[in-house]
Amino acid sequence: MASKLYQSAAEAMDGLLFDGMTIMAGGFGLCGIPENLILAIREHGTKDLTIISNNCGIDEFGLGILLETRQIKKMISSYVGENKEFERQYLNKELELEFNPQGTLAERIRAGGAGIPGFYTKTGVGTLVAEGKEHKDFNGETYILETGLTADLSIIKAWKADEQGNLVFRKTARNFNPMMAMAGRTTVADVEEIVPLGDIDGDANHTPGIFVQRIVKGTFEKRIEQRTTRTRAA
Repeated sequence: MASKLYQSAAEAMDGLLFDGMTIMAGGFGLCGIPENLILAIREHGTKDLTIISNNCGIDEFGLGILLETRQIKKMISSYVGENKEFERQYLNKELELEFNPQGTLAERIRAGGAGIPGFYTKTGVGTLVAEGKEHKDFNGETYILETGLTADLSIIKAWKADEQGNLVFRKTARNFNPMMAMAGRTTVADVEEIVPLGDIDGDANHTPGIFVQRIVKGTFEKRIEQRTTRTRAA
């Protein structure tokens, strides 16, 4: 069996990137984002990207660096409030945005990974979210049809991996990453630690290796979006 381990983010992304592709990027805010793989995309120069991610990082970090280089054409997101360049590009019609309630986005990704083409939800009924979507009544309640999401490539970040790609995520970093691993035609994992095969207990395995094609061990800056502190009481 060919090794899934790669020596650098650039090597792990080799042959996977092309203009106009759709990429899922895991994480929540700046927690659990595949920092090294995002940098590799920037260095490769891939453009006209559709990015599916909860948010788009911040100015000068995370997915925000791909906005600065104008590599992103469209975002499919649920929260976009931390990035001034995102705001500027969107208001100037330089960036497309498909906005989703956060739970709907998560379920669209999960559905795509499970092979479910669509599902009905009450979330968004009677709002702009529902415009242009099929409506249907179930038991006297109105629902709208949402479609499952898949991607050409999923880039995710995990705490631990073994050589077969079994993954463990840590706390908030578990948001979006496991489901995106299932919904990408190819999945590359950016990980903090690689452990020997057998070290990850089956009950602690968040993502089975069958969903992961490539692994790279990286170093991470782990910034905080908004650092809020208070003076300690005397």
